[in-house]
Amino acid sequence: MPLPTLDSLDLKLLQALQLDGRAPFKRIASVLGVSDQTVARRYRRLLAAVDLRVLGRTDDARLARQNWIVRLHCTPDVAERLAGALAKRPDTIYVALMSGGTEVICGMKPRSTRERDELLLERLPRTPHVGSVTAHCLLHRFYGGPLGWLAKIDALDRSQQEALRPPAPAPLEDPVLLDAADDELLALLSRDGRSTLSTLQTVTGQPESAVKRRLDRLRSTGVLYFDVQYDHATMGHDVQAMLWLTVAPHATTAAGQALASHPEVQFASATTGLANLVVFGLFRSPEHVYAYLSDKIGSLEGIRSAETAFILRQVKQLTYEPSR
Repeated sequence: MPLPTLDSLDLKLLQALQLDGRAPFKRIASVLGVSDQTVARRYRRLLAAVDLRVLGRTDDARLARQNWIVRLHCTPDVAERLAGALAKRPDTIYVALMSGGTEVICGMKPRSTRERDELLLERLPRTPHVGSVTAHCLLHRFYGGPLGWLAKIDALDRSQQEALRPPAPAPLEDPVLLDAADDELLALLSRDGRSTLSTLQTVTGQPESAVKRRLDRLRSTGVLYFDVQYDHATMGHDVQAMLWLTVAPHATTAAGQALASHPEVQFASATTGLANLVVFGLFRSPEHVYAYLSDKIGSLEGIRSAETAFILRQVKQLTYEPSR
């Protein structure tokens, strides 16, 4: 089946949603200079054509929680089953099968030390046919999180971006504390970030005014942001790759900041382990990956080594829907 063609209005709508995933169609339409009905119609088309989803996510740095990337090397016959089992866990947000079919990558957001240790120290090391498990704590994010890759496509001009971008959250002195009602609201938004207030009120049983207050607080504190997910191939990115970079300690910050500016980079973070920078990137082809490694990575000061692996299949990205 041929891929859908995205025109300039489609790209503008995607970037508008990346800036503010809950922006009303009326406001987006006003900024783009089209009708509300046109925006709504394009949105519905993109839901089907590019598997568009707007999902609520939490910035765990604002909750004083750790994020981890776990690498599991296993035999090919268990890789898919292992990835599927990890995808069903509520504390995983990203699971992928890597090139070769013997490595599974898992992004993990444990809510407690006990939850972390249960997976890393008990379950995974005892899993049959898993040869090695390495866990890497993310230390400092250079790009990703609230800064989604679609912010880099420049479909909107500067004034349009400013009209749609919500206020930046203020710096926090102490971590934000969540209660059970906050957790329930965040769980709902993680499945559909554009759920209406009336839908959220019906499901949670809270008054609509209370839901709105909680939603406003979660956003203003920076705990809640919205991510746009879609089929990357529709924008010409047939290759997703993961890079593990070993950088001289004095050059880590400069290298991370440079990576954040690269159009190919959708996520970059300092991390523990032998490699101290991890990068997820979007590329048009293997030749594009080669050029990127040679020209951009090769020109960064302090780079000592680079390990590259293609992502064969993404099993989970925030939510797990095995039918997809």
